[in-house]
Amino acid sequence: MAGDLFNRRDVIAYFIVAATGATVQLIAGSLLQDWFQISYKQALLAGYLIAFVAGFFLTKLFAFNARNSTQTKREAIKFTLVSIISCLITVYGSALLYDYSIQQFSQVVFTIPFSVKAVDVNKLVAQVAGMGASFLNNYVLHKQFTFRDTGFYEKLKNLLNL
Repeated sequence: MAGDLFNRRDVIAYFIVAATGATVQLIAGSLLQDWFQISYKQALLAGYLIAFVAGFFLTKLFAFNARNSTQTKREAIKFTLVSIISCLITVYGSALLYDYSIQQFSQVVFTIPFSVKAVDVNKLVAQVAGMGASFLNNYVLHKQFTFRDTGFYEKLKNLLNL
C-alpha cells in the first residue's frame, strides 16, 4: 500500500506540478500585497485561488495517469473538495506560523540585491511551511480520492437528487 501510494513516478510528477502552483501562489500573493492594501491572509487566499485554476489541469495532465480519464467533471468536483481543505491548511496554517514567528522571534526583512523588493522572511518561511503541509495533504487525497473511482461522486449526486 505505501509503495503504491508513494511511488516515485507519481511523487515526482506531482511535485513538479505542485512546485509550479506554489511558484504562482508565492508570486501572486507577493505582488498583490505590494500593489494593493490587503492583509497577509488575503494575499495567501488570493494566491491560492489563482494557483488553483491551473492546478487541476496540470494535475490531471501530468500526475496520477488521469490524462485519458473520461471523468473530468467528477474529478473537478472532487479536486475542489480536496482543494478547500488544502486552502484552509495553507492560509490558516501559514498565518498561525507567521503570528507565532513574530511572537517568538524578531521579524526578519531583507531587500533583494539590485532591487527595491523587500522580502519578509517570516512570511516566506511560514507560507512555504503551510504549502508543504498542504502538499502532503493534496498528494494523498488526490491520489486516493480525486483521481480514483471511490463511489463518492455517485453518493453525492444521490444525496443532492441530481
